[in-house]
Amino acid sequence: MIKSEAAARLRAETAKRILLTDGAFGTMIQSYRLTEADYRGALDLGHDQKGNNDLLALTQPHVVAKITEAYLDAGSDIVSTNTFNANAVSQADYGAEHLVRDINLASARIARDAARAAEAADGRPRFVAGAIGPTNKTLSLSPDVNDPGYRAISFDELKAVYREQTDALLDGGVDFILIETIFDTLNAKAGIMAAIEAGEARGAEVPLMISFTITDMSGRNLSGHSIESFWASVRHARPLTIGLNCSFGAPQLRPSVASLSPIADTLLMVYPNAGLPNDLGAYDESPDTTAGFMRGWADEGLVNIVGGCCGTTPDHIRAMAQAVAGKTPRAIPPARRQTFLAGLDPMRIAA
Repeated sequence: MIKSEAAARLRAETAKRILLTDGAFGTMIQSYRLTEADYRGALDLGHDQKGNNDLLALTQPHVVAKITEAYLDAGSDIVSTNTFNANAVSQADYGAEHLVRDINLASARIARDAARAAEAADGRPRFVAGAIGPTNKTLSLSPDVNDPGYRAISFDELKAVYREQTDALLDGGVDFILIETIFDTLNAKAGIMAAIEAGEARGAEVPLMISFTITDMSGRNLSGHSIESFWASVRHARPLTIGLNCSFGAPQLRPSVASLSPIADTLLMVYPNAGLPNDLGAYDESPDTTAGFMRGWADEGLVNIVGGCCGTTPDHIRAMAQAVAGKTPRAIPPARRQTFLAGLDPMRIAA
């Protein structure tokens, strides 16, 4: 198995400083006020395509490129591909599932080109994370209240969906696979298995970035797992990074970040929303406010990589970069030599 040079470079950089990932793509795409015709381009598709942000890699690649470049200019060390919904399950809503491979390839190449140009300009390493969202299906819960045992998709079917996307992202040149906004731990495990199998097929390590999302104020995801039990469920995959994204604003995420930081023996990456949306669905939290929360986390030694999710912009990333500059990165704790199991809550066996 060929080891990932990009993973080694990322670890070397995070030993020196706190790194920045990027912010929201959806927020930035909305600012372009694209019409349905803009989304559709020259493609012959039967469904309304407005809101199919992933499709823009094919129909408006300059928009995706400009957003990626803006985040790099703001200070991002890692940029993600605009592929959150670029999977066969989610694209079926638009009748575009046959374009999944093309979308992922195009988006990966856009991000790779932008990252390469930024690194060439100043010599600072840049990285590309292939973003994989949770899909709109859940393996752990039934969508039918009258049939609790029903599942809309099976584990093997979802694994195949993730494998198709993973292979295309890797072929497009991403450094890492980012399984993000994990509301169902079993969905994440299907994604992890797909990445492991993709690596085995290539004879090369596929570094994983894994990011949990809290769905209510109890601090759990939709499948009921706490952040500690989630870590127990996925640590076997030896992810390059573990952390949280989306959910609520940074203050609501802090208790979970503080719980995960001392137990996760890998890099910790957190990218929250810019607060909570207002009545119109917009995010009002200013870049300086969000950056202030990141500064606090850095001062407490909680994080290795920070960034933004919904509502964040290049201005948020620029403010974060200034806030964490010169701060000491989190020290990765040693792995604990004990049995660590997970139900909805974790259980440690000391002996």
